[in-house]
Amino acid sequence: MLPQFYVHTPLTPQREKYLLFTLAGIQFSHILDFMIMMPLGPILMSAFGIGTHEFGLLVASYSFSAALSGLFAATFVDRFERKRLLLGVFALFGLATLACGLAPGYATLLIARGLAGAFGGVMGALVQTIVGDVIPFARRARASGVVSMAFSLSTVAGVPLSLWLAHYFQWRAPFIFIAVLVVLFILIGARVLPEMRHHISAEKQQHPFVAMFAVLRDANHLRALLFSALLIFSGFTVIPYITIYAVGNVGIAQHDIPYIYLLGGAATLISARRIGQWADLRGKIKIYRLVASAALLPLLVVTHIGAVPLWLWLICTTTFFILVSGRMIPAMAIITSAAQPRLRGTFMSLNATMQAFAMGLATTLAGFIITQDASGKIVDYGTVGYVAMAGNALAIWFVARIAMHDQHAVELDVTPK
Repeated sequence: MLPQFYVHTPLTPQREKYLLFTLAGIQFSHILDFMIMMPLGPILMSAFGIGTHEFGLLVASYSFSAALSGLFAATFVDRFERKRLLLGVFALFGLATLACGLAPGYATLLIARGLAGAFGGVMGALVQTIVGDVIPFARRARASGVVSMAFSLSTVAGVPLSLWLAHYFQWRAPFIFIAVLVVLFILIGARVLPEMRHHISAEKQQHPFVAMFAVLRDANHLRALLFSALLIFSGFTVIPYITIYAVGNVGIAQHDIPYIYLLGGAATLISARRIGQWADLRGKIKIYRLVASAALLPLLVVTHIGAVPLWLWLICTTTFFILVSGRMIPAMAIITSAAQPRLRGTFMSLNATMQAFAMGLATTLAGFIITQDASGKIVDYGTVGYVAMAGNALAIWFVARIAMHDQHAVELDVTPK
């Protein structure tokens, strides 16, 4: 018989709230580090004299590195106490991000981005694992909404602030700012996060591939991983190149770019928690399908619209942020709940690998589809939009094939400190 794990001392509502906000802060640092590359696109292309292909590789290096590290982490993540592992990986991520800010050229920045992705991929998986371990299924989509506020906060505050730092200092400043944030959240996490060690069993000490093979033998796990890859692929064919398209084709001035992230982030800050509440109340699959279907329209519009006034572009991009990122809230609750609780850490590490690989594949593919003409305009971005819509539609169809066994599963033991 496999061991059963129970919550001997449940977190109080206040401790649970502190936990979720701390995880959101850690995710904020991680997501901001990834997202800042996209609005910095025109600046970096000018600074290094590179084109869309090279910029795509700069973004994709983070994702492919995260995919490899996630695969490696799947061999050991369930063998260690969650809190110490998360904070240790977070510290290494901070050092890699600092290296990005100190990189003297394109090649060294490419290597530093790969290192940041290696640690960031593991860290993102651990955050989602802790949510799955601690938060009961009935509140899990709402909890995912709270953690997903990291995306909203990074867009509404982090990206505009980082762009301001890049504008008034240089492109290195945002990475140094993120490294400072990492130190701050390590100190908070050391105090707030509970120790989580009751997922560790003798079975996991046999050899490092036991848990990974157990995950991959489960057909439902495989379906959830494929769904996760489709979800990410359908967004990241479009997202990395929005800023370049806005400047080159829509006619948006570089100094107006922060408004895209300010308004989009502010809107998702409100919508993320609302979508999470709806998913818990009305069904996670139902709400996912509703939001993902609505996301088809902004995927089409944002990749096809031509030169328009700033106000109209902001309406399009804000709707894009709300719906394309909003899909992730019920979707992550579905994916997390598809895992067997005793294997959740390994599963989420493999999930991070699939997501990062899909992200890198999407970014690289889109980078080779689109080109930049002599006038600086992006060509064939509309084709990228059709690819994204096809991936999104396939994910909408596929989601019903995933069983959420965790609806009635027992939660892992969490002992507050």
